[in-house]
Amino acid sequence: MTNTYTSVFADIIKGFVLERQALGYKYQKQAASLKRFDKFCIERGHCQLCLSRELAMEWAEKRLFESDDAKNRRIRLVRMLARYMVRLGYYAYIYPNHVGLSHSNNYQPYLFTEAELAGFLGRVDRCLPVKSSPYRHLILPVLYRMLYGCGLRVSEALNLTVGDVNTEEGILTIRNGKFHKDRIVPMSPSLAEKCRIYMEAMHPVRQPEHVFFPSTHGGQYSEKRIYDYFRRFLWEAGVSHGGRGKGPRLHDLRHTFAVHCLKSWVRSGTDLTVALPYLSTYLGHTGLKGTQHYLRLTAELYPDIVVAMDKKFGYLLPGGDQ
Repeated sequence: MTNTYTSVFADIIKGFVLERQALGYKYQKQAASLKRFDKFCIERGHCQLCLSRELAMEWAEKRLFESDDAKNRRIRLVRMLARYMVRLGYYAYIYPNHVGLSHSNNYQPYLFTEAELAGFLGRVDRCLPVKSSPYRHLILPVLYRMLYGCGLRVSEALNLTVGDVNTEEGILTIRNGKFHKDRIVPMSPSLAEKCRIYMEAMHPVRQPEHVFFPSTHGGQYSEKRIYDYFRRFLWEAGVSHGGRGKGPRLHDLRHTFAVHCLKSWVRSGTDLTVALPYLSTYLGHTGLKGTQHYLRLTAELYPDIVVAMDKKFGYLLPGGDQ
C-alpha cells in the first residue's frame, strides 16, 4: 500500500521513508504512522518548512485511549524525522532523548521451561475446530511448534507458502524476512514429519503459491489472531500472562529456542566460536550482536554453566570484561 503525503512536509517524509527502506527496513507501519503526522500538520494549518517546538510538543500529547507505548512510538518516529530534516539543512525541533523513551528496551524475555512448553503445546493439541475456524485444530499445533522449533518470527511463519515448505528434505525457505533477506531453515525430523502430515490434510493438491497456514477466508492469519490464541492457550496451560506488553510474548518462543540451543551446545562442549555464526544465520540476524545477547541470557538462566561459559567464551558475552 502506497502512502500519499500532502502536507508541507510531503517531500521530506517521502525522502525519509525511502532512505530507511534503502537501509533495509520495510518501514510500512512507520510510513502509515507518518501519514497521520502529515494529516495532523494539515489540520493544524502548518505551512512552514520547519518543525517548530510547539508543533512537535502538540504531536507528543497523549490521545484519548492511547497506550503509553503507542504514544512513545509516535514520538520516536518524529524525532527520527526531525534529525533527518536537520541533516538536510532545515530547522526542526528534536525531542530530548528521555521523551518517548521505550520501555520495551528494558523488557526481559520470558524463557519457557520445558515443562511449560509441553503444557502449552499439549493444550494447543487439544484445540477443537469451530464453525468460524474449521481448520485451526490442524494449523495451530504445527504453527506454534514451528515458531519454537525453528526460532521463527511470527510474520515469517505466516508468510510461508506451500512452495516454501519442503517436507521431503525438511527445510523451510524464508523469503523477504527482516532486512529483506531470504534464508534456508532446516527443521527437526519430528517437525518435518508433522509438516508432511499437515500438508497431506490441508494441501493435498500442492499449489506452491497458496498460503501454508491459511485463514478461514484463504488469506493469511493476522499476527493479532495468533497472539490472542497464544494468550488463551497459555492461560489454559497454567502459564501466567501479565497482559499485552508484559509477556510472555509470541517472540519469546524464538528467544527460548535460541537459549535452549545454546544451553545444549555449552553442555555438550561445542565450540561456540564456530557454532555462533551458524545460529546467527539460522535466526536471520545481520551480525553476531543479536545472537550474543542470547549468550548472556543463557548464562543468567543456568548458573551451573556460567563458569564454563565465562572461562571458554567470556570474550563473546556482551557486557563482559574482555
